[in-house]
Amino acid sequence: MCGIAGFTHLSRPAGSDRISRAARALVHRGPDQQGIYQSERVSLGAVRLKIIDLAAGDQPMVSADGGTVLVFNGEIYNRAELRRELAARGRSFAGHGDTEVVLQAFLEWGRQCLPRLRGMFALAVWEESSGRLLLARDRMGIKPLYLLRRGDELYFASELKAILCHAEVDRRIDPVGLHYYLGLNYVPGPHTLVEGIGKLPPGHWLEWRSGRVETGAYWRLDFRPDRTRTIESAKEELDCLLQSAVREHLVSDVPLGLWSSGGLDSTTILHYAAQAAPGRLKTFSVSFPGRSFDESRYFRLVSSVYGTDHHQFNLNPGADLASVIEDLVRYADEPTADAGAVPVWYLARMSRRHVTVALSGEGADELFGGYVTYLAGRLAGFARRVPAGIRRLALLGLRHWPASDEKIGFDYKLQRFLAGSLMDPDEAHVYWNGTFSEAEKRALYGGGGPDAGAVRLLYEAAALPAADAGPVNRYLCFDQLRYLPDDILAKCDRMSMAHSLEVRPPFLDHRIVEFAASLPENFKVRGRTLKYLLRDLMRAKLPGEIIRRKKEGLDIPIHDWFRGPLRALLLDTLSEEAVRRHGLFRPEVVRSLIGAHLERRANLGYHLWGLLILFLWLRTWRIETAPCALGEEGVSARASAGG
Repeated sequence: MCGIAGFTHLSRPAGSDRISRAARALVHRGPDQQGIYQSERVSLGAVRLKIIDLAAGDQPMVSADGGTVLVFNGEIYNRAELRRELAARGRSFAGHGDTEVVLQAFLEWGRQCLPRLRGMFALAVWEESSGRLLLARDRMGIKPLYLLRRGDELYFASELKAILCHAEVDRRIDPVGLHYYLGLNYVPGPHTLVEGIGKLPPGHWLEWRSGRVETGAYWRLDFRPDRTRTIESAKEELDCLLQSAVREHLVSDVPLGLWSSGGLDSTTILHYAAQAAPGRLKTFSVSFPGRSFDESRYFRLVSSVYGTDHHQFNLNPGADLASVIEDLVRYADEPTADAGAVPVWYLARMSRRHVTVALSGEGADELFGGYVTYLAGRLAGFARRVPAGIRRLALLGLRHWPASDEKIGFDYKLQRFLAGSLMDPDEAHVYWNGTFSEAEKRALYGGGGPDAGAVRLLYEAAALPAADAGPVNRYLCFDQLRYLPDDILAKCDRMSMAHSLEVRPPFLDHRIVEFAASLPENFKVRGRTLKYLLRDLMRAKLPGEIIRRKKEGLDIPIHDWFRGPLRALLLDTLSEEAVRRHGLFRPEVVRSLIGAHLERRANLGYHLWGLLILFLWLRTWRIETAPCALGEEGVSARASAGG
């Protein structure tokens, strides 16, 4: 695993210190080797975490004739078969790593090599003779790639910080990105929270040549349910796909382990890993001792069944929590309002003491229907038959319900559900997965700002399946294109790479993704059962307790912690002076949110977490702000143009 960065310089030569500075900003992603390449028109930098072929594979990698240069971040799981095919075509190899395979594949097939790569990656290839710079990102967006066009020049990097280190790059907040952040908890691509900087979409390439840019997709997710399938045939196919994907993800020249939540997804990966890997596997978990949602008994059960060498971190809000949150913001680049970043930080830190690679269960929920929001969408259809006035009265009454300290209490879920039932179904799906509603955002802005038009644009730009695929498949597709790459995978990448740990998600092998997209929606959500097919496949393989247990997200008890150990950090970061200084929101609205939460009149922990992380990010990266004043026409124009 690595970090990559680079920029073009048609207008003026660049000294080596600029690309060295950009590479140093990424050194946590690759502490084992750093290198740069420079020519008259381009500068490239790479940092490397050695996973495969420890003796060779240093980057940037230059072709034998010196005319083509590659910087590469990721893993190619079909490297062996590609190497054999390329060798048969006369290509020679000095080592057995995947970087060399990618370079030779490009030399053989050009841009057409991209669909042949099976894995997670972000890459840049410079071709000196043509003056062409090719960038590409893996199909699911597991690995990040940020972009900035500034006149005729192009900047790129694995993380924002390696672009922000250039003195000429402006640091202004993007109002459209901010609007999405408040509602979704993340910023959907191609947007970011920094004006002018974007993200290359998953499954896409970008080609720069003499200041001109062309982009395109080499892969698109296609939801076309095959209704001739049977459950039994689908289970057989999924079983084979999981065996193959997990076996390939286990290949490593350095110590490897697995993240275990004691849930269906991670235990499925462990099951197939135990079949394929000789010896005793290492597993890693985070728990919250003494709480109703402590999952330790499931960790112990799974470890006992598979005989793993298990390591567990007990996450209590100790003295280092506030400093960890500030570190988290610095490494996250873009703020993530997903409070699950905190346990992932501790999980990655603990794992890295024992291994360099970890397998995880990310992606199964978005592929096979694992979120309760898919059930909520169905239930809301019935709720909407009740007159809206009655639902509004019920919601008003619930707001007087005593606030609980549970991670996600019944009162919180019921209020969110009723509020969503008063929205359009597409807006409700976004709201149930996010925090601030459109009305709440308008209150924060003081009446200005973008409105629900931004939500509509997210769906319009997402190439969603046809209506006959069904509403569950519609929202699964939306989550795979939006929520998965820009929240779940971004969080996992930043928190793990902050500790120089590579995390691999076997469920996101694109063969499994394409298989899941071909399934009818009742293979995924059937009655009240989520992930029906996966659960049915694993019923005879996993302990019954794991099959039957309810899903618990890897999250922190943020409602409780803001009233206790994080209270001082909250009040200091969101002080009235800080809110006024940035000028984004009305101070009295922020003050009222804090008061309602601390006085237990409402559970607004997730709202306040998003604001806390945002303000810490603004301070850490010295981002310029101005009052948000875009109307719907402004957000529509800017969002459709990619920010």
